[in-house]
Amino acid sequence: MSTAPERLLLRLEWKVVRRLDGRLQGAHRTAHRGSGIDFTGLRAYGDGDDARHIDWNVTARLDAPHLRVFTEDRELTVWLVLDRSASMAAGRPGRGKHDVLAELALVLARLFGRGGNRVGALLFDTGTPRVVPPGTSRRHALRIGAELERTSRARGTTTTDLAEMLDAAGRLARRRALVVVLSDFIGDGDWERSLQRLARRHEVVALRIVDTADDVLPEAGLIVVEDAETGEQLVVDSADPLLRVRLRAAVDARDARIETGTRRAGVPVHRVDTDRDLAEALVEVVARTGNRS
Repeated sequence: MSTAPERLLLRLEWKVVRRLDGRLQGAHRTAHRGSGIDFTGLRAYGDGDDARHIDWNVTARLDAPHLRVFTEDRELTVWLVLDRSASMAAGRPGRGKHDVLAELALVLARLFGRGGNRVGALLFDTGTPRVVPPGTSRRHALRIGAELERTSRARGTTTTDLAEMLDAAGRLARRRALVVVLSDFIGDGDWERSLQRLARRHEVVALRIVDTADDVLPEAGLIVVEDAETGEQLVVDSADPLLRVRLRAAVDARDARIETGTRRAGVPVHRVDTDRDLAEALVEVVARTGNRS
């Protein structure tokens, strides 16, 4: 009998991966691909070549300038940093933020893995982070899916320390890598400095997963509002104009902080709404990332 991660991955392979495969492979360019360069041979020096690559011993022996030729190791290590905190449970059943995060993680693991890159995952909730070491196979993507399912069942109620999540990623990714942060960026901690430290060593891309419930209070009279991170409950009048103005101001302030913090770190942040088509959202992410290159 197939497991839930197997059924989800199979559905995503048919509905998303097949649409993206070939469109995204090689589309993500980075100045830090791979872990090194390999010497492949020599060739005669030509106009416009970098003189720093001249092999002076061969040049002296042949009495003509020759260059050492290298090829870059194209294998890329990718770390998926997955926010599994309580606020990620927001959204309608079956299409909440944690559902979209799981789909994104599986699609990215499958796409990068099919390209020969190694993909690892850090799943961060309110307890000890769970780590899936880098791998490439379809079975490896399913392992990430199984950990996602496990953390979904074990999610806590403490406010997320975003700074610790990013610092944990920095401690984990020792060699230069592509780090993809999937989070709603709702939480505590001086995460801006942590993001800057992470971006100094790695290429970092942020996928901010957003649901309407994060931004809009429905007009439904007296309602019970619960902080998804702390569990604190409060009865409010959703039609109160002053309350709605204050909520709008708080949402705008949060968005501005995310925009400012990621811009200072030089990290592109891409908004992925829970009601968006996943393939279209990822194509847009790659297009925007390519335009920055």
